[in-house]
Amino acid sequence: MVRMGNVFDLSTVAKRFRFIAMLEAISWGLLIIGSVCKRLPEPVLWPVKVFGLSHGIVFVLFVITAIVAARELSWSPKTTAFALLSSLPPFCTVLFEVWAARSGQMGELSIATSAESEAPASVRS
Repeated sequence: MVRMGNVFDLSTVAKRFRFIAMLEAISWGLLIIGSVCKRLPEPVLWPVKVFGLSHGIVFVLFVITAIVAARELSWSPKTTAFALLSSLPPFCTVLFEVWAARSGQMGELSIATSAESEAPASVRS
């Protein structure tokens, strides 16, 4: 079982990456809602303007965070490319983060690391 812990704990690169990945997915959802509002019979334009700007800001933060995480967590060029490409389709940043945690790419947030640290000492040997 994966425990999320405190979502607002940004003390490590991996935790910052996870947080920004979630924000990027949320901003995608809000942008899609804004786009739907824009196409209503009586269009409402403010949501797409507000959510578009916030998504753009979070997108740039995600790219910067992914590059920093790649450097600090020693990601391969392929993993780094997947991280950056995950920001393009809606909600894929979260899918990338889950994959990265399961495959041991997320440092202390990796599932293998968490499972080892939670196991009793007799089992770890």
